[in-house]
Amino acid sequence: MTIRLFLLDDHEVVRRGLREMLETEADIEFVGESGSAAEAARRIPALRPHVMVLDARLPDGSGIDVCRDVRSRDEDIEGLILTSFDDEQALTAAVAAGAAGYVLKDVRGTDLVDAIRRVSRGESLLDPEHVARLRRQWGHSETADPRLATLTPQERRILTFIGEGMTNRQIGDSLHLAEKTVKNYVTSVLAKLGMERRTQAAVWVTNHPVTNHSAQPPHDR
Repeated sequence: MTIRLFLLDDHEVVRRGLREMLETEADIEFVGESGSAAEAARRIPALRPHVMVLDARLPDGSGIDVCRDVRSRDEDIEGLILTSFDDEQALTAAVAAGAAGYVLKDVRGTDLVDAIRRVSRGESLLDPEHVARLRRQWGHSETADPRLATLTPQERRILTFIGEGMTNRQIGDSLHLAEKTVKNYVTSVLAKLGMERRTQAAVWVTNHPVTNHSAQPPHDR
């Protein structure tokens, strides 16, 4: 099977080098590349690559957000995160984004090719024990959406009220917050969930029950 590949990296030299290296592989076909997170999130679902190799940090966002956004629309597209750091943060980000794994930017060419092939076959490069430990720490089941773990208790309350169809003013009255403060919380919630519109969050939360909801919350601002 020919592996359809999309590459996201803001450095043109890096993209060119990776492309020249990977195009020598008979079973890999480049279907697109970009240096912008926004552009990649828009193009990838239409191009439908088998694997997207995504730089973790970009000037206008991150490969983590792109991976999460794309896979929320099409789970058949596998994500592989390019990162400079091999640590707990890289693992956590990969799991939260729904990526199949991450590779370091100084990875050898043969190892990168092997990772792409494995991911295209549906394999995970993440240690299952580490993933399970992270999920236990998050306090969610294996089927829970890991994006919930990125929300603070106050943001979870805000999200619950959004799902109930409440306006910012109504939420503010319930939580004893200024309407402007609620608006800032809503903006943060949408950003963390990878959404643009309030209605998206309202529909999403109906299928993802949120805990820690209280009419009299502690002040965690």
